[in-house]
Amino acid sequence: MKIVRIETIPVSVPLKKGMTAKTAHGELVSSPYVILRVHTDQGLIGLGEATLAALWSGESQAAAVAVIRDYLAPALVGRDPRDITRIRHVMDTTIKLNPFTKAAVEMALWDIAGKAVGLPVWRLLGGKVREKVRIKLVVWARDVAGSRSMAEEHLARGVTCIKVKTGLDPAADIARVRAVREVCGPDVPMTIDANCGWTIQQAGTCLRALADANLLLAEQPIPPGDPQGMAELRRATQTPIMADESIFTLQDAWLLTTHRAVDLLSVYPGKHGGIAATAEIVAVARAAGIRCTIGSNLELGIGTAAMLHVAAAFPEIDTDAFPADTIGPFYHEADLLTRPLDLGPPAALVPDGPGLGVELDESQLKRWRVD
Repeated sequence: MKIVRIETIPVSVPLKKGMTAKTAHGELVSSPYVILRVHTDQGLIGLGEATLAALWSGESQAAAVAVIRDYLAPALVGRDPRDITRIRHVMDTTIKLNPFTKAAVEMALWDIAGKAVGLPVWRLLGGKVREKVRIKLVVWARDVAGSRSMAEEHLARGVTCIKVKTGLDPAADIARVRAVREVCGPDVPMTIDANCGWTIQQAGTCLRALADANLLLAEQPIPPGDPQGMAELRRATQTPIMADESIFTLQDAWLLTTHRAVDLLSVYPGKHGGIAATAEIVAVARAAGIRCTIGSNLELGIGTAAMLHVAAAFPEIDTDAFPADTIGPFYHEADLLTRPLDLGPPAALVPDGPGLGVELDESQLKRWRVD
């Protein structure tokens, strides 16, 4: 089997009214992503999704299309798509960085590999360790009234864990978290995510002030690049600390775990450059004796499906205790799939079809493509 063409389809899917995102990274009202089709000489087509955000990974929609057209496609056409390890090496020695773009190509290769043998990706990864993936929904960085309202809507959907965005203004952050805790009551687990927005001093102050809020974890309270600072913060608070923006690469995982800087790792294929790279990082977590959960860049249907396969395949990705962010389709006007994923809440089901187990909806694709 040979790759004959890599097709890139730029799309821009708006977030639903009332669900637009506001975090310490800014506001998001529409998602400018790239959908991939990897075509083979045997008629099998693999699907991929590049969930791009310039402030997150430095990748834009136009840049991803150019990287694939000018660098990756010329290096990969003619190769067997099932040689995933070799192709990962070829991509990494053809162009540096660009994890979400490379992840889109790599997830399409897993899709082809599964379709070629009639098995889901989770089976190729060694089988399932869980049938369902518990999820959490996000309350964006709104005022107190808006935060309360959004939390009430999430709970009405049946979710059993809520994440609150912080990292903009410490006083407003604390008020928002307290308001959501009042809505949730004492028994619903809550997490917070500062998206790198606090200084180490602000993080310490806020986490001490929220000690009675019984937080399940605090996600990326300070900017990346300071594992020693994160370790100091971890030692100074009883709230478990989770890394997200500070863990892109295998080397990041090694540094964080060596410094004992965090209690948990947020992992997912887009951020790490693919499914196989995610598995390598999970192995580092296992060696360090810490757990992982699934993060998100607000994926559409294809990217979410890839995350669900990963979540199902590794015991170290403990979504029962630390619910996953496989929730992007909840927030978007469309997921681009012929059959929507069953995301619950409270738990998502893992696709069982061959490969990623999803199909593109051509009518949705036509509506939201931007080229």
